[in-house]
Amino acid sequence: MGYVRVCSLDDVWEGDMESFEVGDKEVLIAHLDGGEVVATQAICPHQQVELVEGELDKKTLMCKSHLWTFDLATCQGINPGHARLARYPVRLEGDDVYVDPDGDTPKIAHS
Repeated sequence: MGYVRVCSLDDVWEGDMESFEVGDKEVLIAHLDGGEVVATQAICPHQQVELVEGELDKKTLMCKSHLWTFDLATCQGINPGHARLARYPVRLEGDDVYVDPDGDTPKIAHS
C-alpha cells in the first residue's frame, strides 16, 4: 500500500493521540512531547482494548483496562517488559502525517 495520508498535525496536537482507519488496520497516531509523531497499533495486545482510551504521559502510553504500559518512542512494553506494539513508518510533509500501514504487523501478547 505504501504511505497513506492519515491526518494533519492540527488533528493530533502535541501531547495528544487519536485513532484512524488506514487501509484494513486501525492505527493510533501519537504526537509525543517534543514533537515526534508515532504510528502504532490502536488495539492493546493484551485484551484487545482501544489504546486511544488510555492515558498518554509524555512518551508513555498506559492502557485503561489492565494498566499495561508502553514506551511509544520505541513501542516496547514497560509493564510488562515482554509486550510490544507494532510501529508503522511515519513521514511528515508540511503538516500532513503519512503512515505506511504495511510497515509492521499488529502484535498480540499472552499474559
